[in-house]
Amino acid sequence: MHLAIRDVTKTYSNGVRALRGVTLDIPRGMYGLLGPNGAGKSTLMRTIATLQDPDTGSITLDEQGAASPHLIDVVREKDRVRRTLGYLPQEFGVYPNVSAERLLDHFAVLEGFTQHLERSRVVESLLRQTNLWDVRRERLGGYSGGMRQRFGIAVALLGGPSLIIVDEPTAGLDPAERVRFLNLLSELGEQAVVILSTHIVEDVAELCSRMAVINKGQILIEAEPLAAIAALRGHIWKRVVARQELADVERRHRVICTKLLSGRTLVHVHAESSPGPEFEAVEPDLEDVYFSVMTGHDGAEAATSQAAS
Repeated sequence: MHLAIRDVTKTYSNGVRALRGVTLDIPRGMYGLLGPNGAGKSTLMRTIATLQDPDTGSITLDEQGAASPHLIDVVREKDRVRRTLGYLPQEFGVYPNVSAERLLDHFAVLEGFTQHLERSRVVESLLRQTNLWDVRRERLGGYSGGMRQRFGIAVALLGGPSLIIVDEPTAGLDPAERVRFLNLLSELGEQAVVILSTHIVEDVAELCSRMAVINKGQILIEAEPLAAIAALRGHIWKRVVARQELADVERRHRVICTKLLSGRTLVHVHAESSPGPEFEAVEPDLEDVYFSVMTGHDGAEAATSQAAS
């Protein structure tokens, strides 16, 4: 099972170049697409989901693997793609006064489950899989954000898709709901290609065996997270500075991110060797990978992370 994206471009009528020659190879499992808001993530997800056409390029889905190829042209064979696709967009609506069980049953009918007994079995299985069975008769309007996201996944899983796309799924979830949702996605990745589009680095770090960083419609890096982290080892340094010192540090060093720390500023710097005795070596993480890539492409200002702690 494999999704191949080759030289995909997309320019909107207002002149915005949303995708610029995007090429990716996405195998079965969890694949993270990281980037800031407006980077082109949602445009790429909508294109893969057959909701819009690219200007140029190709996207193919191999459902059976290289040994027994069964290629689907995503751009030209939209109906075939949709039969094997589960898509949870960033924003999706529900009928607030309808129960989860009733609405999922309705979507199952639309998916082609016309036999009542089979449909009941499928609905029950999905509600149990998403841990919503005990609240199946409650109105969706009373669901928490995480519960609604899990209901969205239940809808996306109707028909047993081999390609699942989730766009910014954990934004706004509390920590407990986020963990539940990420655990569910991890289980799905064992049997399907699951693309997780997000600006939250921790989601990719915890889930994905492969990832890419996108900004301004371009892929900046595609790698295994652990390998990308290992490549930075020995090159990330930290220092706590007063706010008035920050501008001078930014002039003299490649600052990849800053964080507010008890009224002072914690600075992370990328350097091949120690930038000075006042700096301390840091064991890198995926956030350092992300900001290092972003600063190399877009300047330090775009990668600065301000977080109170």
